Amino acid sequence: MGVKFKDITNPDTIEMRELDGKILTVDASNLIYKFLTTMRQGDGSPLRDLNGNITSHLNGIMFQTSTLIDLNIKPIYVFDGKAPILKKKTQQERIEVKKESEAKYLKAKEVGDTEKARKYAARTAQLTHEILESSKKLLELMGVPYVESITEGEAQAAYMAKRSDAWAVVSQDYDCLLFGAPRVIRNFRLTKSNYEMEIISLQKTLDELKLTQQELVDAAILVGTDFNEGCYGVGAKTAIKLIHEYKNVENVLKNTKYSMDDSNVDEIREIFLNPQIQEYYDTTFKKPKKDELMDFLCGDHDFDEVRTEHAIAKIQNKCAQTNLEQWF
Repeated sequence: MGVKFKDITNPDTIEMRELDGKILTVDASNLIYKFLTTMRQGDGSPLRDLNGNITSHLNGIMFQTSTLIDLNIKPIYVFDGKAPILKKKTQQERIEVKKESEAKYLKAKEVGDTEKARKYAARTAQLTHEILESSKKLLELMGVPYVESITEGEAQAAYMAKRSDAWAVVSQDYDCLLFGAPRVIRNFRLTKSNYEMEIISLQKTLDELKLTQQELVDAAILVGTDFNEGCYGVGAKTAIKLIHEYKNVENVLKNTKYSMDDSNVDEIREIFLNPQIQEYYDTTFKKPKKDELMDFLCGDHDFDEVRTEHAIAKIQNKCAQTNLEQWF
């Protein structure tokens, strides 16, 4: 979910053609979760193979990634590592929401309310160990690199963009700005929809808000992050005003009516400003393993052979145009 910064950012719209030749770090958990919530059957249940295994994520990764590569866009997936201890409460709250949604989904399905069933079913999606591991296996067979973070995937993705190993981070979460990503692409999708794809520039945001990076993080702490609840009644705009006047969280709590548990403020700042990151990673794209891909997707998970071969061909055709390492 991340910090609620929609009201204080001023994104620009961006079209897919503008990403031609760009390398993007993709918040894997964020994107895979989107596939799990959107790629579903009419009653809201996820796509499955004949053995009952969920395949929505495999479908999304295979066909979207192959299309991106065909469009000369280079995605590098970044997976979460071990979450900070401070995130435990947020994780537990999300589990409770999913349990509640599961009960509502079953009730709606029982009474034949397809619309509600689909809505609540999407909220029950979970990134299980099996889903994450099968996603990594698919990427390996496709020859698409991925990086496993030490902690938060957004922190690693932002770091890679800051090092110019990628042009932007693909994620729905504004947290990427707090981790220092120079550009964040939201509403990332290949198909037309009611949502325009948008890009947020960190420097433009800081300039418009007249804040430093640390002050932006402090504003987020006042609003509430995945690592703290924030101050009751403080939204993004109020937080910015408070930081402008009092400069940091400690001064706000000392000089205003607002209160929160301030014992973890320094620790939360450290998570965003100096996160644990993987400094050494391999971003080499390799040729897809066609036979193994066909066995994995069509043999193990009942994908359509013609459609799968077409997707693999997109990657292979790009490989054939030039030396793969030079191209990427």
